[in-house]
This record gives sequence, structure tokens and C-alpha cells, in this order.
Amino acid sequence: MANARKSARSRRAGRRTRPERKVGRKSAGKKSSSRRWSQRVTEKSDALDLKRGVFKQRDPKRIASSLKRSAERSSRRKAGAYRSALSMLTFYLNRAGKTLPKTQRARLNQAKVELKRQFGRE
Repeated sequence: MANARKSARSRRAGRRTRPERKVGRKSAGKKSSSRRWSQRVTEKSDALDLKRGVFKQRDPKRIASSLKRSAERSSRRKAGAYRSALSMLTFYLNRAGKTLPKTQRARLNQAKVELKRQFGRE
């Protein structure tokens, strides 16, 4: 009888209906999703309808003017145009973190200065 019990237990252990989930931790081997929440925010934000690749442009003046144009044309923003444009730029800088190259970070910080100048808020 003990043998029958062992075999029944081993059969049950092999069958799982659902995989076990770890709560609160990402597994190290799991591939991260290519679509991140911060990407969704920049694409589908209520504040602005951004032009594709605006933060990858090389000229800070063009980045600032594109953000300004998007902010002024947006009908869904909750704050003023300047505030919306500047907050989207700051959001992108903060979310990029350490992965953003120093040259691009400097370019985007210069775009902040240029954005202030274009809105007349020096």
C-alpha cells in the first residue's frame, strides 16, 4: 500500500495545471517586454501628440520647436503649452536614465534652454 501511495504522489507532482508565479520579482531569465509603459506614455499621452523620433533629432532648436508645435496644437493637454512641452522633455530625460548617452543628454538639456527661449521665459 505504501508503494501505491508513493506512485500516486509522484504522478500528481508531475501534473500542474498552472505554472507557479513569483510575486514581486522579475525572473532573471525572462526577456523584458519591448514595449514599456514609458514608451506608451510618450506615444499616447493626453498632453501631446509628438512627432515620431523627436527626441532623437540632432539639433536642440528643432527638438524645442517640434515640442512647442505639438504642445500648441494639442487639444487634450491639461496645462499650458509651455508646461506640457517642458514636462514631456523632462519625462523623457528622467525615464532614459543612465542609458542615455552623454551627448544626447546634453543635447536634450540644451533643448530645454531653447524651449524656454522660444516661449519667452528666459
